[in-house]
Amino acid sequence: MPVTVRQRLFDVALKLMNFGHRTLLAVTRGRRGWQFGPMPAVELHTTGRVSGIRRSTMLTSPVHGDGRWVLVASKGGDDRDPEWYRNLVANPQVELTVAGQTWPLRARTATPEEKAVLWPQIVTANPGYAEYQNKTERNIPVVICESPNEPSRP
Repeated sequence: MPVTVRQRLFDVALKLMNFGHRTLLAVTRGRRGWQFGPMPAVELHTTGRVSGIRRSTMLTSPVHGDGRWVLVASKGGDDRDPEWYRNLVANPQVELTVAGQTWPLRARTATPEEKAVLWPQIVTANPGYAEYQNKTERNIPVVICESPNEPSRP
């Protein structure tokens, strides 16, 4: 399906927000911009599924702990998956930077059972995610990033 003008403008707006976030981190030398309410900001590094080039995206992690980071591929309730999600599906070996520290992780889409447990926690951290899900017919993927050396948890 071809991308509409509205979708292109939305994509540009998201890129500008990402640029603004990176600028805030750079200007404050990392003293500001690593926390959004109860959620830490994270920088996800993926490998482009077509280009093979390292790509980085600023996101938040509404659920995290014990070396496990949960990301939500909401794209603001858009009907399309975010590019970063499509990249990690193609290559699940990712890196995550949090407050200046970077870890190699393995990313995977949460199973329906895992999402059922995680979704209430996600919406508690940021009720906007429920609004995003209501805006789209797409089942918004929840991504679990964890150490490549650890066995996956159910």
